[in-house]
Amino acid sequence: MLFNRYHVVVFKDNQGHCKKISLHGWFFASILFLIFSLSAGNIFLWKYYHQSQTLAQNLADSEKTIFEQNSQILSMVDKLRIVQKDLQRVQQFDTKLRVMINLDKDQGETTSAIGGAKTKDFADNYLPIHRQELLARKIHSFLKDLNTEVRLEEVSQQELIQTFRKNQRLLAATPSIWPTEGWVASPFGSRISPFTGRKDFHKGIDIANRIGTPIYATANGRVSFAGTGGGYGVNLIINHGAGVLTRYGHMNRYIVKRGQKVKRGELIGYMGNTGRSTGPHLHYEVKLNGVALNPKKFILN
Repeated sequence: MLFNRYHVVVFKDNQGHCKKISLHGWFFASILFLIFSLSAGNIFLWKYYHQSQTLAQNLADSEKTIFEQNSQILSMVDKLRIVQKDLQRVQQFDTKLRVMINLDKDQGETTSAIGGAKTKDFADNYLPIHRQELLARKIHSFLKDLNTEVRLEEVSQQELIQTFRKNQRLLAATPSIWPTEGWVASPFGSRISPFTGRKDFHKGIDIANRIGTPIYATANGRVSFAGTGGGYGVNLIINHGAGVLTRYGHMNRYIVKRGQKVKRGELIGYMGNTGRSTGPHLHYEVKLNGVALNPKKFILN
């Protein structure tokens, strides 16, 4: 059949002119095969195109989902970071309170509670990880550690509450507020002396502001000294009991007298520039049994 010859007669017009074309059978078979191949190819290409479109849509949906998940994770990380900072502030407050009332904390508990050996900063250690499953496990681990810290801090706060109830008088006599408004011009500790240019030890903190800025007692106590001298210019010393003293130096003037009882927050005088001073400020000291301590460790507000 493929090798037979077939004749096709083509009439050109109505006058009977015609043309005969002779074709082999394999020609028609080739035409049919070509049509079949093109049809099959079109069907395959259509299926491939449809699958590609489906895959592209699925990929776009997946990328959108991943983007949304990453946004949610980053939002969660920001919230966790805020919670962690809040907890750290509470822990610092806890530490200050314990220093004030001389209440020790178990060393192992302290290490865990302040994020020592086990707990690491989430932002520094977990954020660079991009694999979703691993990141989820890291978040879960961080939340577990954070939950442990919160429980330990709750126990610590309960202990502090019980101690405060038993030591209300001690707390009232502890210098826990800023004595005046201003900025710390010179901190506690080693420094270069503004007078000699040599290294010396600063026994308090210098709070600078305008002359006449009000100065307040930082805790309940009794004025044990009111006068001038010792390079402090016009200054006061308040005895708070239990070996705790506070000094207020370089004042412009004071409005209390020796032996007078004062309460925390009570106005005792005004800032000045008297004595050995380089400008208007308050020199504020806290001493325990004659030893100068960093006043900022006691300040809670």
